Amino acid sequence: MARLFHVPLSPYCRKVRLSLAEKKIEVELVEEKYWEKDPDFLRRNPAGKVPVLRLDGQVMSESAAICEYIEETRPEPSLMPKTPEGRYEVRRLVGWFDDKFHHEVTAKLLYERVNKKVTGEGYPDSKNVKEGARAIKYHLDYMAWLLDHRRWLAGDQMTLADFAAAAHLSALDYISDVDWNRSSAVKDWYAKIKSRPAFRSILADQVPGFRPPAHYADLDF
Repeated sequence: MARLFHVPLSPYCRKVRLSLAEKKIEVELVEEKYWEKDPDFLRRNPAGKVPVLRLDGQVMSESAAICEYIEETRPEPSLMPKTPEGRYEVRRLVGWFDDKFHHEVTAKLLYERVNKKVTGEGYPDSKNVKEGARAIKYHLDYMAWLLDHRRWLAGDQMTLADFAAAAHLSALDYISDVDWNRSSAVKDWYAKIKSRPAFRSILADQVPGFRPPAHYADLDF
């Protein structure tokens, strides 16, 4: 069985978990306190980051590379389009959420409010929190624009781009940092994707000291 070293609210870990679940790959989840720099964990990934996946006799790190490996070795159901243009758009959007969205939103909301407390790094920086709260509005509006032109974020089929976005938004939703009333298109998209079986284990996550809102696991929110 595959083994994934992860942190429950890490968007990068969630993206990998969604890919594994969508492909129906059984996986053992091992919660890893990466900030403690355990020597065994650092041997698995000298970068000291999660996720780390043990699959097919290999130990792999970096979520984007892991997800593409899963896609190439387990191509059904497909999470990448058939055309080069389609695959480019998926990769562009995965990069958008894992880089731009992460730095402008996730790191300034989730990491300030949750990670600092969990890792003992202190209290949230109010300036960062305010900046993140402003930035997420821009990103939700961009998603709404995409969904006005497409059925899913990258096109007419659900792809890894949707999982990347949903991984970040689901983690932020756990701490009530997403205004779902800002866009009905984004809210409908999220309701559609969170109703998939692949999302079940993620919606069951519990982080000590933090209680998700009532709608978090509600499929009819």
